[in-house]
Amino acid sequence: MPNVRAAQPVDLEEWIRLRLALWPDELEEHRAAAERFFAGDRHEPAEVLLAMDEKGHAIGFAELSIRNIVDSCAVGRVAYLEGWYVEPAVRRQGVGAALIAAAERWGIEQGCTEFGSDSLIDNEVSQRAHRALGFEETGRVVNFRKDLPSR
Repeated sequence: MPNVRAAQPVDLEEWIRLRLALWPDELEEHRAAAERFFAGDRHEPAEVLLAMDEKGHAIGFAELSIRNIVDSCAVGRVAYLEGWYVEPAVRRQGVGAALIAAAERWGIEQGCTEFGSDSLIDNEVSQRAHRALGFEETGRVVNFRKDLPSR
């Protein structure tokens, strides 16, 4: 079982490496977000959990926030899984489950009674992982946007 712990400033590069694996664009945005987090701006994410292997290398992460509005949730304070990633070589070995269990404990410590998440509509791997860990699908959405003309 991996060791799951809160991210620390010494983990900056490892966390950025894992973020890039999940969200492969915007290296500078990842660095800026991580630096803001460690500087004390903990709005989003509010917490970052890292799964560490036996050698002390980060092999997965969960980024968490508290949201006041979450589709299909009944309360106004919901622990939310903003990002969740496990390195492919160690998937299906309990790393993701350990991260989610730690995330649930964090949510309870924050006074939350519900835990929300989302997945891209075509990411079947993520959807299966969510379901395997007790999440229930509550709906599907296709988002739209449109540029407005300048004034």
